[in-house]
Amino acid sequence: MATKENARLKRKQSIRKRISGSVERPRLSVYRSTQHIYVQVIDDSDSAKSNTVVASSSLDPSLLEALKGLKKRDQAKQVGKKIAELCLAKGIDKVVFDRNGFIYHGRVSALAEGAREGGLKF
Repeated sequence: MATKENARLKRKQSIRKRISGSVERPRLSVYRSTQHIYVQVIDDSDSAKSNTVVASSSLDPSLLEALKGLKKRDQAKQVGKKIAELCLAKGIDKVVFDRNGFIYHGRVSALAEGAREGGLKF
């Protein structure tokens, strides 16, 4: 199991060499665990401290009722819509998508679709 995690971390490092968030286009970072999905929008302009602008997850209290009874892929889509809503409220409409070493498939792609439907551009 540790080799799968090491492979993901190597992919993550490779991706992070090329992707960086800025004030105009912050980085939308996704983490997928076995049960939940987490997403945060990060401003990397000050490399000493990367500031999280907004964050959401499938454990978000405002989403718990809406996610009840849904499949994990549908939950991820709802989380994507929620993060888009939070970003638009902060005046962010363009982001850089960071899949964090995860394959762009299943829940990760569903979250991206939800964020796009919510109004984010990437």
